[in-house]
Amino acid sequence: MLDIVIPVYNEGANILRVLKALDAAVATPARVLICYDRDDDDTLTAIGTHWRNGRLPIELVRNRSQGAHGAVMTGLRTGPAPFALVYPGDDDYNAGILDSMVAKAREGNDIVCASRFIPGGSMIGCPWLKAFLVRAAASSLFHLARVPTHDPTNGFRLFSRRVIEQIKVESSVGFTYSLELLVKVQRLRWGVAEVPARWFERTAGQSRFRVLRWLPAYLTWFFYAFGTTYGRLSPARVARNENAR
Repeated sequence: MLDIVIPVYNEGANILRVLKALDAAVATPARVLICYDRDDDDTLTAIGTHWRNGRLPIELVRNRSQGAHGAVMTGLRTGPAPFALVYPGDDDYNAGILDSMVAKAREGNDIVCASRFIPGGSMIGCPWLKAFLVRAAASSLFHLARVPTHDPTNGFRLFSRRVIEQIKVESSVGFTYSLELLVKVQRLRWGVAEVPARWFERTAGQSRFRVLRWLPAYLTWFFYAFGTTYGRLSPARVARNENAR
């Protein structure tokens, strides 16, 4: 079973295409969790007015906090599914890779990353500042800090229930939780895999990604990754420490 967690903020112009793509492509038994902040979000209006039940059940999940971080955390912790995958609310072109991500998880990987920077992946139309920061961070973390994915900052990611239940999330803003969980899993020596994914700059709706506002939080886990690689910490000791936090 797979929980597909979609944090939304006025994705009314996109969500029907996304749901249609997921319904057509995902063979894994799954449900879609639409995680929202406000009852007047136009995503809910679009679903309630135009969506007709497909194969995948859809549940509306009210954010227990607020903002993108709270929406994702609420969705990840909503059910007991062995795997939960955070999926972008405007992505109607990557639904076909979800089954392969689940297959990687079933092989024993606790995180499966959708990677834009491996053969078969792409990032098209990204604003220059965001593209520069994302690529610079990705290259540094993969080549120098030895983080086991070419795309460590991408929030499009699958997590095992073990990650969700046993690793405390200290981040509180945006999508920094995703990098945090990745580098903590690296420190614990748990399995990480990746599959190629495409990315296109959105054409409708408003992105919730805030590069400069979230940069200090990202840097915390950027340096944590280097501490993992060069700090020579005992995996057993780290595991006890992380699980107790």
